[in-house]
Amino acid sequence: MYKQLIDKKKAEFEKALDHLYKDLAAVRTGRASAGLVEGILVESYGTTTPLKNIAGITVPEARTIVIQPWDKGILAAVEKAISAANIGVTPVNDGSHIRLNLPPLTEERRVEMVKLVKQHAESSRVRVRNIREEIWREVGKMLKDKKITEDQKYQAQEDLKKIVDSYNEQIKNLAEAKEKEVMTV
Repeated sequence: MYKQLIDKKKAEFEKALDHLYKDLAAVRTGRASAGLVEGILVESYGTTTPLKNIAGITVPEARTIVIQPWDKGILAAVEKAISAANIGVTPVNDGSHIRLNLPPLTEERRVEMVKLVKQHAESSRVRVRNIREEIWREVGKMLKDKKITEDQKYQAQEDLKKIVDSYNEQIKNLAEAKEKEVMTV
C-alpha cells in the first residue's frame, strides 16, 4: 500500500529535479547559452510570455546570443524585458533582431555564479526533503489507521531512504558539473 504512495510522489521528485535543470540552465557560464534568456518574461499585446515562445534564440558564437522575435513589433518589448531581467548584458537592437554580447566572466563573478548554483541545488534538496516528509506523514497515518504493519513501516522507510538518496545524488552531480562548467575559463 505504501508503495503506491511512493510511486505517486515520484513525479514530484522528478519535478524538483527538472526545476533544478531549468535553474541551472539559466546560470551564466563562460559560454553563451539560450537557456540564459529563454525564460525571460516579455510583456507583449497585454500578456506576459516567455521569450522562447515569441522569438527564435540562437547562439552563433561562443559569447553571442541572437534573439529574433517572430513579430518585429515586439522588438522593443523584448529589449526592455532583457534589460529588466538584469542578466549583466546590454541588448543591442539592430531593427530586426537583438544581439547579446557576453563579456568574459571575472573570477569574482564566477565565484558568485558557483554560490548561485549551490543555492539552486540546496533549494532542490529542500524540495526533496519536503516530499519525503509528506510521504512519511502519510505512512505514519497508514500505520495509525492499521492499513500497514510495523514491518511495512520500516520497509517503507528503507525504500524511501533509497529513493531520496538517489535524487540527492543526482542533484549533487548536476551541481558539481555546473560548478565545473562555471569555473572553466
